Amino acid sequence: MLTELLKYYIAIELIPNVGSITAKKLIAYCGGVEAVFSDSKSAIGKITGIGNTLADSVLSNRDEAVKTAEKEINFIEKNNIKTFIYTEKDYPRRLQACDDSPVVFFSKGDVDFNHAKVLSVVGTRNATDYGTELCEKIIADLAVRHKPVIVSGLAYGIDVCAHKAALKNGLKTIAVMGSGLNIIYPFSHRNVANQILQQGALITDFTSQSIFDRKNFLQRNRIIAGLADATIVVESGKKGGALVTADIAVSYNRDVLTFPGRVGDEYSAGCNRLVKTNKAALIEDVTDIEYVLGWISKNEKAKQLPLFDTLNEKEMLVINYLKEADTDTIDNISHMTEIPMSQLSAMLLTLEFGGYVKSLPGKSYSLKKL
Repeated sequence: MLTELLKYYIAIELIPNVGSITAKKLIAYCGGVEAVFSDSKSAIGKITGIGNTLADSVLSNRDEAVKTAEKEINFIEKNNIKTFIYTEKDYPRRLQACDDSPVVFFSKGDVDFNHAKVLSVVGTRNATDYGTELCEKIIADLAVRHKPVIVSGLAYGIDVCAHKAALKNGLKTIAVMGSGLNIIYPFSHRNVANQILQQGALITDFTSQSIFDRKNFLQRNRIIAGLADATIVVESGKKGGALVTADIAVSYNRDVLTFPGRVGDEYSAGCNRLVKTNKAALIEDVTDIEYVLGWISKNEKAKQLPLFDTLNEKEMLVINYLKEADTDTIDNISHMTEIPMSQLSAMLLTLEFGGYVKSLPGKSYSLKKL
């Protein structure tokens, strides 16, 4: 049954003006993906946030989208490509938690998307020697201490450096493409891409028939951010795709980490600004990553868990709430626990210093993983 429905899961995001969020809304309200391609205009137009204009687009383009999807299934079968659908159990759990994750994406290679530790490493296409050395060293150190999966975008500069460093150090690596799997871009990285197929995966949410467009690379950044526990920005100018990825990671309540640079250095300006605006934690080495993410090196003894019996009643109320909520803003914590904001701010600071909670971008908090 799932195989029969695959063409509809592929087709729905091929309809003009239907992105991932809208596609999921249509599937939910229509009662299934197949219904989106059979329901009437009036039924689709009544869905909250859809309206007549978008309903017209769905009706006038859905048949052609299905035909294109059928051709894509032929490409998938011919090239032994795996598909991951957001409603299925094998869909990456980190990515599934993102509202705008793709309805379906395509993968070639072999990697555990739900590996215990996954990091995205991104940066400028115009990497300096300083940035390249930082990238290579941090991944080499991570390989010794944690064996994470490394995610990046196969682009020039920091991206391809991250992939090469992962391959060199025996780590699995995922390249998120801004094109279909029929195109390796840039072409000069085809040898690296072939190595990744032996030690990781190439993935994309674009079909082999998609028009190659530079805007695709901004769209794919949500997958780079969504697959990982945290995003490391090695080098970046004031503008660029790496900063877009960082902003997306922040919107997902994921950690962003970055290396500092000298004042005035063109390709450190973006990193310094991330720190200055509290969007990223400043890191200098692997121990800083361990501190921010609460990771324990496999070469170290596990730290003793903090004793909750030393906390007072209100502090335990916050701890128990965060156990259920996982992550929440200080405003919501105050509302749900009925602890006044003036008291809660100081309390959360005490809990953070005590190693119980950690602060996140957007004035959010979660229990610290020890």
